[in-house]
Amino acid sequence: MIKHHPHTDLLLAHAQGELPLSMSIAIAAHCALCHECQSQVSRFTEQAAEQAFLAPSNITEQALINETDSAQDDAWQQMLSHIMDLPEATPAESDYPAKATVSLNHKHVRYEIPTVFRQHIAHPWQQIGKVSRMRFDVDESHTRASLLHIDALGEIPQHTHKGYELTLLLAGEFSDLNGQYVPGDFIILDGNTHHSPKTQSGCLCYTVLDAPLYFTKGLSKLLNPIGELIY
Repeated sequence: MIKHHPHTDLLLAHAQGELPLSMSIAIAAHCALCHECQSQVSRFTEQAAEQAFLAPSNITEQALINETDSAQDDAWQQMLSHIMDLPEATPAESDYPAKATVSLNHKHVRYEIPTVFRQHIAHPWQQIGKVSRMRFDVDESHTRASLLHIDALGEIPQHTHKGYELTLLLAGEFSDLNGQYVPGDFIILDGNTHHSPKTQSGCLCYTVLDAPLYFTKGLSKLLNPIGELIY
């Protein structure tokens, strides 16, 4: 069962189209895996649509209403009420349909992932040991968005964060000092957290970082001077 979800403010901002691409991808992908958050986003989207239709500050709509006679106004209100009374979309009808696929050809592994990733999985995988990464083109200054794969029995060395780190687990499992994670878990960490994610069976994640990791233990600390190049 998914235990870690985006904050309500993030879901609302996503429904209103206010998030940067990297974070919007994360929310859409989480909603593809979590019916609870998908339902919340659907409600927020309906509310935003209703406000757009009915807001008094909408000069064009207000002028149109003022110029119509009462019969036309009644017809408009009936149509709007009908739209608002329609049932929520089922998962099959929603904006989060079936799956895309991504392959790690060098490992002969294939995963099904939410379709929001489909147009972003065009780059080759980069591999260091048991960790493989595929960069996304999000064009957001210092923000880096990637698919991250960790092989079975793999581990990311202990680190903290100079900025924030978002991890959305898409497949498999991993754990750290804070607990065990399952597909759909949406985790945001900052400099207050030290952890070393590890997996027994392997995992695929979507990650977003706005600053380099800062390694805090062992030989991995030697990577900190070049952190800007590798995060």
